Amino acid sequence: MTGVIESFGALGVFLLMIPESACIPIPSEVTLIFSGVAVHQGWMSFPLAVLAASGGNLVGSLIAYALGASGLLSGVPVAGAILRRWESLLDRRGMRAIFTARLMPLARTFVSLPAGARRVPLAPFVVLTTLGCALWAVAFILVGLLAGAAWSEISSVLGRVLLVLGIAVLAFSLLHGRGSGDDGEGDLSASA
Repeated sequence: MTGVIESFGALGVFLLMIPESACIPIPSEVTLIFSGVAVHQGWMSFPLAVLAASGGNLVGSLIAYALGASGLLSGVPVAGAILRRWESLLDRRGMRAIFTARLMPLARTFVSLPAGARRVPLAPFVVLTTLGCALWAVAFILVGLLAGAAWSEISSVLGRVLLVLGIAVLAFSLLHGRGSGDDGEGDLSASA
């Protein structure tokens, strides 16, 4: 990932952020922290890094929204169960669930699917997604900016830790959803 940013700058950040929001759980945290390192080293400006990250997240989120709206996932048992839990959450908490999910690991990756399936109005979805993704990007780019020269240690350790954490949260969510016999009334963090 770091090579893409080194080679392509802000375009690399944009391209790396698309799959993360299109339901391919690539840790955006690593991309954003390295973007902060790039800002620290003068390869790109802070506003450009935030804009590229937010733009990539929005494009990926629109892809996932379209996939959710297509109905293709409702026939997949695991995906269908997750969609039902998220749709229940959207019914209870409304649009703020979309914004809140954008600030949470893993949940931010998948929230667009149920939003699309529920056909959340596109304009508010885009606004809330952009705001939430921009806040996420600012936070992690600032971490990278502060980390500066210590990047080589952070990238290898943080990337592995976040990937393992993401898989553990997904596994817990799936097991919790199957084993509890609940009716989809879980909270936002358990619904990802």
